[in-house]
Amino acid sequence: MTFDAIFALLVGYFSPLGAAMQNRFKGFLGAAIFLSLTIGTSAASAADLGLVTSGPVGSCSDLVFVCENGRQYPLCPIAVSVAGEVVTATLHTGGHGGAHVRMVPMGVGYRYAGRGVWLDGFRENALLNFGKHTQIACTLAH
Repeated sequence: MTFDAIFALLVGYFSPLGAAMQNRFKGFLGAAIFLSLTIGTSAASAADLGLVTSGPVGSCSDLVFVCENGRQYPLCPIAVSVAGEVVTATLHTGGHGGAHVRMVPMGVGYRYAGRGVWLDGFRENALLNFGKHTQIACTLAH
């Protein structure tokens, strides 16, 4: 629906008002639509701080952390945002089933936290934490 069509629907309501008031309302309506579109696109670009996957949900082959201890830890997406970032996932740490992790909003970089495990990173560099005392440096392999 175009801006003029929306305004045409509202003309009947504002017809007792003068032409100056109608123009003022039309300007306000245009500014409100522009602001809502601007906020919507900036929220999507702010979401680009997490890990982005190009594969299907549940595919573990896209995001694998290769760590200094010689092991690989795949991150299997469960839910992906519209922008393509992983919101929830399973981090396979060698146990059966893996650890369920969720993205935690950060100022810079990303954090995926679950019970007893969390992963802090920026771009392809990450630190995998098992509790408070075990930390392993990792690199994201695509």
